[in-house]
Amino acid sequence: MSSGHKTMTGFLTVICGLILAIVGLLMSWPLWVWTIIAVVLLTGSALAARAMGPSGAPIPPNRMLEPDLPIPEPERWERLVSEVALPSAVPDYDFLFSATIRWCPGDSRADAPYINPGALAVDAVLDRARRITATQPPHRSSLTQHQLNGALGTMVPDPSGRVKALAEDVILRLSEADIERLHKLSTVRKDEEVWEHERNYERNKRAYLGEDVFKDTGSAVVWWMAKNDDHVEKAVNLIGPLAQLSSAANNTEIPERFRHLVSGFPPEREPERPGGDPSPDDLFYDDPFRTTRVFDEASVTDLMERAMDLLGLEEESDGRAMLGRRIADALRAQGHDDIAEEVRRRFDEPPPPPEPDPDLDPDGFGPDSEAAA
Repeated sequence: MSSGHKTMTGFLTVICGLILAIVGLLMSWPLWVWTIIAVVLLTGSALAARAMGPSGAPIPPNRMLEPDLPIPEPERWERLVSEVALPSAVPDYDFLFSATIRWCPGDSRADAPYINPGALAVDAVLDRARRITATQPPHRSSLTQHQLNGALGTMVPDPSGRVKALAEDVILRLSEADIERLHKLSTVRKDEEVWEHERNYERNKRAYLGEDVFKDTGSAVVWWMAKNDDHVEKAVNLIGPLAQLSSAANNTEIPERFRHLVSGFPPEREPERPGGDPSPDDLFYDDPFRTTRVFDEASVTDLMERAMDLLGLEEESDGRAMLGRRIADALRAQGHDDIAEEVRRRFDEPPPPPEPDPDLDPDGFGPDSEAAA
């Protein structure tokens, strides 16, 4: 008996009991009547529950002893392929293809020969995948994997029409060595591109400055005025330096009409000293065609003398002698004894003793000193 039947039986029993109790209270029944009524109610409830129960067992007895038959597993037409090399658009960089290939039999004639459907399905899927990967660059393996999942997800017959195949769970990747090589090539290619752009920028800037801005002094002045059009007086003061820059940029001498505007331009040279020895000023003459020859002809002491003059060390001063002494010691420590001796004689040799006065006796007294005494 179900739970619903039990509930209905109990409900009817309670209702009947309440009705009989009300009637018994109104009629003032004796105690033995109440006992009989309670027994009748309980017996009737049990008989009603039994009558409402199922008539027989759900499974016939003759079927209870037979065992359950095993359910046969469905035939799975699938095969796994792993790490199959497929070409990419770049030679020697192959994709590694892995997938689950599923197939089902296609149309076949009754007299058709026996085939290996799994091999035909794998070959058909790999051929479809190869046609896609051969057009893709190797560094786009993730994008190509999604393309293969979409293109190979349809059941398509093979060229013979004997099977229909598709691929699931496609994985496409590169080997670790190829990934590292591609990363290095990408880094070098990007650095080279940046370097090429920087070199072109520098070349264009040099051409702009040399062939346009500093083509001559006038172009340099106009260029400066274009950038500083509100500083006319300053532009006039910069004509000399701009003339120097223009001449240096074109490896030419400063034009004659701008030389008086160039600060520090050397005056006319004095005639050479007799004998061909250059003066100290000639040693530092600002002439690029004579500088090397003059320095080759000057001695170390001449150069040092000019340097001390530029430092403001006066002749026969203590500072000049001390510096000469230190330089001589340094040259002697380096093994240049001859030059050190020459420097010492030039700058650190003590002055000769004063000649004795004939009017003084050896003791330093005059001829009249004795008379005075």
